[in-house]
Amino acid sequence: MKFPLAYEATTTRADFLRVLPLATGEVELREIDGRFCGPGWAIRLMPIAPLEIGMVRLERHRVEIEFDGLAGADQERFMQRFSLHYQRGGG
Repeated sequence: MKFPLAYEATTTRADFLRVLPLATGEVELREIDGRFCGPGWAIRLMPIAPLEIGMVRLERHRVEIEFDGLAGADQERFMQRFSLHYQRGGG
């Protein structure tokens, strides 16, 4: 199964960070140079232009995930867990 390692998310920074410990399994996350890091992975969250639908304005971010030193199977397990916690209704 192939997962995107960069995507756009319609979410607030606060909501993304609230879910991040559950999605990664890391209780104590640290931010280094704008990236949230764990053993063998790093996630960068960058604000992008909001989604505007009429009078509604939704905050959006670009999410980039990097792996360093994790085997392919471990990367897949990480992404499956991560995706489960961030998926929204639909699909």
